[in-house]
Amino acid sequence: MTEPLMPQTDAPFDELIIREYLLDNPDFFNRYPELLLAMRLPHLERGAISLVERRQELLRQRVSQLEEEITSLLAMAARNEKIYLFNTELSFKLLNCADLVSLKEVLADSLKDQFHFTHVRLISVLDVDLDMKAIWEQRLRKGHYFGRVTQQEAKRLFGAEVGSVALVKLAEVPVIFAIASQDATHFHPDMDNMLLEQLRRLLAYMLAKL
Repeated sequence: MTEPLMPQTDAPFDELIIREYLLDNPDFFNRYPELLLAMRLPHLERGAISLVERRQELLRQRVSQLEEEITSLLAMAARNEKIYLFNTELSFKLLNCADLVSLKEVLADSLKDQFHFTHVRLISVLDVDLDMKAIWEQRLRKGHYFGRVTQQEAKRLFGAEVGSVALVKLAEVPVIFAIASQDATHFHPDMDNMLLEQLRRLLAYMLAKL
């Protein structure tokens, strides 16, 4: 039977025993508190410090890190709430559109005003349009695509070069819901598509009616 491999270390064996003992007995320093003050650790800025000082420093760093995380989460929550309220208002506007022309105008004007997108389009995919069918079949295999596209694809979709795009497949119609930003990093593959998915469902419903 093969023996389990021990972690590689330059420390003598008795140090490993001490390490294991301390891990198994986390209350050790409660029984010998004088050791916390007696033991010294090297510090780049303050020279040697005690274990208590080192622990306090680590706790302060952790608190600072948690505060930054909370601030980031609050900012994200505020941003998501803003997007949700916008999406709700836009949905009611789209439901009141009587024809395809007004629906396209409301959709484009609202998204451009709110997010400063450069292009917002609803593009019908026809069998005779080989370039658009290639985008439909390759870029939109998962139903949506966020990120960069080639210059040829950008010109076919928007008539101009763009930074980054969000492409959503409306398979029921079929239509590509296409949004472009001048910012090359605005749309990226890791972003959440929940809000655009809600808008996709509404657009598919409206386009089937108009």
